[in-house]
Amino acid sequence: MAKLYFNYSTMNAGKSTVLLQASHNYRENGMETYLLTAQIDDRAGIGRIASRIGIGAEADLFSPRDDLFAMIETRLSQGHIASVFVDEAQFLSRDQVWQLARVVDDLNVPVLCYGLRVDFRGELFPGSATLLALADEMREVRTICHCGKKATMVVRQDDQGRVLTEGEQVQIGGNETYVSLCRRHWREAVGDLPKT
Repeated sequence: MAKLYFNYSTMNAGKSTVLLQASHNYRENGMETYLLTAQIDDRAGIGRIASRIGIGAEADLFSPRDDLFAMIETRLSQGHIASVFVDEAQFLSRDQVWQLARVVDDLNVPVLCYGLRVDFRGELFPGSATLLALADEMREVRTICHCGKKATMVVRQDDQGRVLTEGEQVQIGGNETYVSLCRRHWREAVGDLPKT
């Protein structure tokens, strides 16, 4: 029975690595996969999912106005796929998450989504919020704070390394922009807790 999965974490936890490894496992066993990634994030190149450890794969792009059910149905008309993998799932709209749920329910194809849970302000992304509500299974991809505790939050920094507490929810960046922290150190960094 197909399921909708949400694999979530903070920045730099290895979500794309896990996605690419899972897709590779399917393909190694003769099962085709369909990879999707957000058009807005082209750090790895246009139409490419890549990991910081150097592995990558080509993927189709989605934008906020795309009907993912229709895209996946079209891809299925070209040949069977064993699973759909969605990178940067935080950029999905609420409607797109429902479209992915329909893929699972109506087309019986598993959909595995990988993305951030919260932004630099500690707020849920709309796509992540809907995935938390609808996913059949959720898995946390863990990473650690500099103190060794599990990182659950992320701060955004400017080019001088100063922590930003305001701005647009979406700003594409990597290690130069975002740092994953435990909640206590995130609170400290944003000025909600005295420095220890």
